[in-house]
Amino acid sequence: MKRSFSLQALLSASFATLIIVLTIVLSVAIGHRSNDEVRSEIGNSLKETSYIMAGKLDHYMWSRYGEVSMLSTLSEMRQTEDLVGQQQILDRLKEKFPSFSWIGMTDKDGAVLSSTDGILQGADISERPVFTEAQNKTFIGDVHEAVLLAELLPNPTGEVMKFVDISTPVYNEKNQFIGVLAAHLSWEWAKEIEDSMLKPLQKRNSLDMFIVSGVDDSVLLGPEEELGSMLQLTSVKEARKGGNGWVLEKWPNGKEYLTGYVLASGYKDYPGLDWVILVRQPIDAAYAPIKETQQYIYTFGFILAGLLAILGWIVAGKITLPLKNITTAADQLRRGERVTIPAHKGIKEIEVLSYSLKKLISKLTKTETALEKMENVAHRDHLTGLLNRIPLYAFIEETMKKDLPFAVLYMDLDGFKKVNDNLGHEVGDILLKDVSERLSEVTPAGGMVARMGGDEFVMVLPVAAHPEKEGLKVGESVIASINKPFKVNVQEVSVGCSIGGAVWDPATFDTSKVNEIIRRADEALYKVKRTGKNRMAF
Repeated sequence: MKRSFSLQALLSASFATLIIVLTIVLSVAIGHRSNDEVRSEIGNSLKETSYIMAGKLDHYMWSRYGEVSMLSTLSEMRQTEDLVGQQQILDRLKEKFPSFSWIGMTDKDGAVLSSTDGILQGADISERPVFTEAQNKTFIGDVHEAVLLAELLPNPTGEVMKFVDISTPVYNEKNQFIGVLAAHLSWEWAKEIEDSMLKPLQKRNSLDMFIVSGVDDSVLLGPEEELGSMLQLTSVKEARKGGNGWVLEKWPNGKEYLTGYVLASGYKDYPGLDWVILVRQPIDAAYAPIKETQQYIYTFGFILAGLLAILGWIVAGKITLPLKNITTAADQLRRGERVTIPAHKGIKEIEVLSYSLKKLISKLTKTETALEKMENVAHRDHLTGLLNRIPLYAFIEETMKKDLPFAVLYMDLDGFKKVNDNLGHEVGDILLKDVSERLSEVTPAGGMVARMGGDEFVMVLPVAAHPEKEGLKVGESVIASINKPFKVNVQEVSVGCSIGGAVWDPATFDTSKVNEIIRRADEALYKVKRTGKNRMAF
């Protein structure tokens, strides 16, 4: 024997079970889907950050590169007589751009003639790359530790001083090589750019930024423990190919990171030093929001399950008694009398209600049929039996939705008032019925005709190809049919028919309002009335 359950217990258990199942499914689904989405979102963000960092580095170097190049063309630099003037210019440049740690002008043999703060003045730097590499073209050297300047420049931090070299040959007015203008940029400016990039991203856990040398893939800028180490990573190799993207890869410390990468390939005429910019975030830190979301879903889901179980128990208890009364009332409406609820299995309220509703629907169906008949009457003209304005407007709206051209004919009988005045309204009504029959006969398949009121009728011709031509053809048939005499109470009655037409074309018609297309057809009708009746015009 099948066991029955109370609706109260069933609803309470169902609510709790449903919420628990949905919580588990939702948490698992979010975990799987979010891993990929978050990985992609963070990866793209790291890629963009590395690209912006590379752009800032290249733009900064381009600016300093341009300043050194421009400085070498000044007249003070192109002659060696006014060394005091040279030093003043160099000091002003360093004062304006503190990232220039040292700037000096040498003679053609590599001896320093003038320099900022007089440092290294008179020293021989002919063996240094900053001189040897810049005798024919501008030289840009990669990051290196200070050699000659380590003990001569102030170093408040006590850290190892590093420079980037920019030097360019200098020529006199006769285009003869007279020396090299050399500059050492403090590497601290790169740290400042890194800080400016990372500061807005402080909410992102454990975000690190690296600058990798274009010479030996060593770390020039990054976490202190990574400085100087060689990075043989997929991200570095992909960046060397000119790519800008992100990867999930294992670093030398054994941890997995999402890594954005790009090659700093220069800016405008600055050729770049082939630095690789990396921005990384540990995968655990990247997935932390997902785990927090899952934990929140579990906690909230189980609390909600408990609350809904209690709520289901209370609500079901309140629903059961009224539900019994509803089912009894529904059954009484079906039979017209009070009856006893029969024996049942399972959820008795639902079984009785479904049985009663089936019978009730049967009666409602009969009522609906009667309503349809009434609706049909409401949509028909009571005199002629033709459709009236309501279905006419609906038919035009549906035709417009097809976005195909169609024609509307607005018809008015000529001489109908005279028939009404001379022969009486009874004869006029019979004439209208006969006219309606003839209009129905000449209406093409797929079209419709409706009575607007009085002796006015509207015909819709949904013909996509050549609607105006087809409208004229049908209009001529209408006029020919109406012009034939009518037999009304053994009397012969003749009337004419004036027709105004309009075409609705979605490509040219500026509105989709039904009233507008009917109004335009009506305007055409009145032009016909004023200029000669019993004909048609668009």
